[in-house]
Amino acid sequence: MGCKHRPHLCGVTGSNMPDDEESHVGRAETKRNRPRVSAETVHARRWSLSFVSPHLLLFSPLQACGDPKAKPSYLVDKNLESAVKFIVRKFPAVETRNNNLATLQKEKSEILKNLALYYFTFVDVMEFKDHVCELLNTIDACQVFFDITVNFDLTKNYLDLVVTYTTLMIILSRIEERKAIIGLYNYAHEMTHGSSDREYPRLGQMIVDYENPLKKMMEEFVPHGKSLSDALISLQMVYPRRNLSADQWRNAQLLSLISAPSTMLNPAQSDTMPCEYLSLDAMEKWIVFGFILCHAALNSDAAALSLWKLALQSSTCLCLFRDEVFHIHKAAEDLFVNIRGYNKRINDIRECKEQALSHAGSMHRERRKFLRSALKELATVLADQPGLLGPKALFVFMALSFARDEIIWLLRHADNIQKKSTDDFIDKHIAELIFYMEELRAHVRKYGPVMQRYYVQYLSGFDAVVLNEMVQNLSVCPEDESIIMSSFVNTMTSLSVKQVEDGDVFDFRGMRLDWFRLQAYTSVSKASLGIADHKELGKMMNTIIFHTKMVDSLVEMLVETSDLSIFCFYSRAFEKMFQQCLELPSQSRHSICFPLLCAHFMSCTHELCPEERHHIGDRSLSLCNMFLDEMAKQARNLITDICTEQCTLSDQLLPKHCAKTISQAVNKKSKKATGKKGEPEREKPGVESMRKNRLMVTNLDKLHTALSELCFSINYVPNLAVWEHTFTPREYLTSHLEIRFTKSIVGMTMYNQATQEIAKPSELLTSVRAYMTVLQSIENYVTIDITRVFNNVLLQQTQHLDSHGEPTITSLYTNWYLETLLRQVSNGHIAYFPAMKAFVNLPTENELTFNAEEYSDISGTLSLALCRLSMGAARGFNDAKMCFCPEMRSLSELLGPYGMKFLSESLMWHISSQVAELKKLVVENMEVLTQMRTSFDKPDHMAALFKKLTSVDSVLKRMTIIGVILSFRSLAQEALRDVLSCHIPFLVSSVEDFKDHIPRETDMKVAMNVYELSSAAGLPCEIDPALVVALSSQKSENISPEEEYKIACLLMVFVAVSLPTLASNVMSQYSPAIEGHCNNIHCLAKAINQIAAALFTIHKGSIEDRLKEFLALASSSLLKIGQETDKMTTRNRESVYLLLDMIVQESPFLTMDLLESCFPYVLLRNAYHAVYKQSLSASA
Repeated sequence: MGCKHRPHLCGVTGSNMPDDEESHVGRAETKRNRPRVSAETVHARRWSLSFVSPHLLLFSPLQACGDPKAKPSYLVDKNLESAVKFIVRKFPAVETRNNNLATLQKEKSEILKNLALYYFTFVDVMEFKDHVCELLNTIDACQVFFDITVNFDLTKNYLDLVVTYTTLMIILSRIEERKAIIGLYNYAHEMTHGSSDREYPRLGQMIVDYENPLKKMMEEFVPHGKSLSDALISLQMVYPRRNLSADQWRNAQLLSLISAPSTMLNPAQSDTMPCEYLSLDAMEKWIVFGFILCHAALNSDAAALSLWKLALQSSTCLCLFRDEVFHIHKAAEDLFVNIRGYNKRINDIRECKEQALSHAGSMHRERRKFLRSALKELATVLADQPGLLGPKALFVFMALSFARDEIIWLLRHADNIQKKSTDDFIDKHIAELIFYMEELRAHVRKYGPVMQRYYVQYLSGFDAVVLNEMVQNLSVCPEDESIIMSSFVNTMTSLSVKQVEDGDVFDFRGMRLDWFRLQAYTSVSKASLGIADHKELGKMMNTIIFHTKMVDSLVEMLVETSDLSIFCFYSRAFEKMFQQCLELPSQSRHSICFPLLCAHFMSCTHELCPEERHHIGDRSLSLCNMFLDEMAKQARNLITDICTEQCTLSDQLLPKHCAKTISQAVNKKSKKATGKKGEPEREKPGVESMRKNRLMVTNLDKLHTALSELCFSINYVPNLAVWEHTFTPREYLTSHLEIRFTKSIVGMTMYNQATQEIAKPSELLTSVRAYMTVLQSIENYVTIDITRVFNNVLLQQTQHLDSHGEPTITSLYTNWYLETLLRQVSNGHIAYFPAMKAFVNLPTENELTFNAEEYSDISGTLSLALCRLSMGAARGFNDAKMCFCPEMRSLSELLGPYGMKFLSESLMWHISSQVAELKKLVVENMEVLTQMRTSFDKPDHMAALFKKLTSVDSVLKRMTIIGVILSFRSLAQEALRDVLSCHIPFLVSSVEDFKDHIPRETDMKVAMNVYELSSAAGLPCEIDPALVVALSSQKSENISPEEEYKIACLLMVFVAVSLPTLASNVMSQYSPAIEGHCNNIHCLAKAINQIAAALFTIHKGSIEDRLKEFLALASSSLLKIGQETDKMTTRNRESVYLLLDMIVQESPFLTMDLLESCFPYVLLRNAYHAVYKQSLSASA
């Protein structure tokens, strides 16, 4: 839709255009033959335009020959070294009979194959040179009129052609191996075909002629001086206006939309619209290279000399292609030094060089400083009022072009510094300028339809009317020109806003090409309608062309004015700028501009050089990935530092730190002196929040400020596309947060394998919660799902190993409790106190490095302190180390149901290993135990049989260990139940109800499934499913099920008949304060019930019958010690009697009535009375 023009030149269809559509000029030429000269001019220019960057042809050989690794192997082969030197020395002459060339005979076919690409590249350059020379001669013959302000496209492309030709020949002369490559190929061709390549004589002569390319071209351009100097001098209206200082820009309020609010809605107008955003770098190349080639104008025209000197003062080097530069002052001085009468010009060059070295850096630094504020203002206003993009579009592209020029200037000169002081070439705020450029680019892309709507109305409602009046007022207008101009008017008049609303695709390329063709027709000396006489028409058409670009070529305009793909070839400087940006907190908010710049890289590729597309694409991807990764790492480090600070503050609120404060308060009331004199008073938590004034900035403030700045950058775009790949900056941060959170949680356990030290679960939970609070606050800065991070990390911590195969807090705590705490229990250093539901250190000679109660307490009450006070100082308990934190609940919070299940399975594995050992002891005593099982009513026989038993103490010790482990597990299960009841009360109550209402006649497999569900929720079960599973795995293939059942029964017998031996142990005394025994034999009750239930569930026996049998044997054995007279044997008889009561109380299968039938309750009552009386006397 829109314009129906299609580029069509002298019967040659433009590239990428349909053949069946012709422009108006193409149809007009069928009626009347145009002058061949102007047609050739346009055709040659069209050819050069399609050959957009011939530098690409030579840049690849230049890079290859400059890199020893990429250089063709024949140039570094030692066997061919003499032949190569001979060829270069004789170049371009050909002497095939020399002995030095014998080694080429074997390699000739490979040389032809591998050097063909390089050779024909040089041939292409030669052909390009021939076409350019022909075109330049044609232009001179036609006496074409050039004025950048009138026939902009023709003049710009002419100057581009000259500079392209010049820089191409300079690059050619910089390929050091050019003679070797061309010579080697030709000699191989000579040996293969018997004659030199047909292009070789001309190619060899060109290489020789252009050893000093500028000197040769100065001679070539003598006849072209008039045309070239006219084109260059037309820049005097444009270049000086662009090359102003920052102060002049500031005084003129350049690029400001709010400096004159009354004119804010007026369209930005200029007589030289396309010149306003013309590249300053391009103009400087035109002037420097142009006046070197037509240097005579410097002596004859003051305007030319003024332009020349101004350009020399602005830069010390110019870009030839990508990162290849040209040092202008030295080259110009070397060229002019041999020309008679040019001493004054040489002095001018030296003065300009000094001026450039001393002032250019600071001038450009101030420009960048001005542009940062100007672009910020422009981007802010347009973000608030995007409708201004219509009338002020010119300002946007001017701002982009100005900023682009300054950035490229800095990049080029920072890499080629020619002065000692480098301060002017280090800009730590360059990221800010690039960021605002990207913001303006984003506005243009986002609000493109707004601009289209505005300029469609502008073209149809104003431009078409004005152009029509101009055409009507022309005194002379040939038919073809009239047809073209009328077509312009008609095309613009036919435009409507509805086309924009309907989403029609506009294409004005044909119209712009017709205008280009019209410039060529009207710029020759003999044209009927000369554009030199109708400059207003040219300026109006230039404005119209700009307006058409605002409708259909916004993306191309962005590339033209703000492409920064040059960074692709300055990777080191690019990375350095990025690092400087991250190091400066105030600039880190702009760091996203570096990944965004990577999307520019593909614009420097070209279809003529497809092989470098993948190389540049890979570079853009790797740099973008590196930048985003570094940004995420920096944010992660800041978050980690904040978390560390918050964890420190949370640690100050732990109960253990309040003891000193309470002590000071108590002593203050009692007027007791505390502490040493001069000891600094400890700061109370919360002091860090007190500020004397707003100027006080803490480290935490600085970290939050730096984080908010960096997170702004990470959150700036949801995703960005680079070479058909999409990057999501937020995912980088999420990934790094997951990794760091995982490492931090494990690190905060402070597990030391050597000393077996580990953080208390409550303290770890406090730190983790503080860490999570900080992470949750990240959602205020970045739009990420932090809950996903928590789920991924915390769920992995409930497993034995994380996704990277590293140990988790589950494995660390499971290890510690099994290998450290429970091992010390079995060694007699720690006891389980049922009254406090905690394990407590016992007074021993070797003090333990930890307090067991600080890791196993579940109640979180003051019971521990009260118990210690009741035990008295004589027992050696340390009241200063009281712990009121429910550690097991904290452990359950951290590990969760999965982690607690793993802990239970690990505990059960240890129990199963103890049961396996017990079975071995039973097998050793099987015959005796079998007799005792049936003789419990024969006291004398039982006594005789008991003496035959072996390893009685081992059985009781192993059963006690099992009881201790099960007691610990019951604490863990209770803690888990409490935690789940808080988090999921309705689900836990449903599971509990389900468990409590299992009918007795239910199949055991079904019941076990219910028990497994209940156990996972922390509910106690009659039969422990985890224990059943652990003991089931012990079934031996060599023993029959009947034999296994018998061993299980005899194990219970062995335990029952061994109980009386406990009475002789001094540590078997029952303590009412702790509701247990200091040697943990009270844990036997749990062990006996749980082991019996599990074993007889496995062997499908009656649990109740077997426990009745156990109770009968145990009561009979214990009643026997009542008749003993030896005080040492019966010293703790009453304490052991109480085990029977504990076993019945613990068992869901036994009742007190059953116990009464076996063991008189009066004995139990007397036993309780005795132990309580003994406890009171010990306290007194």
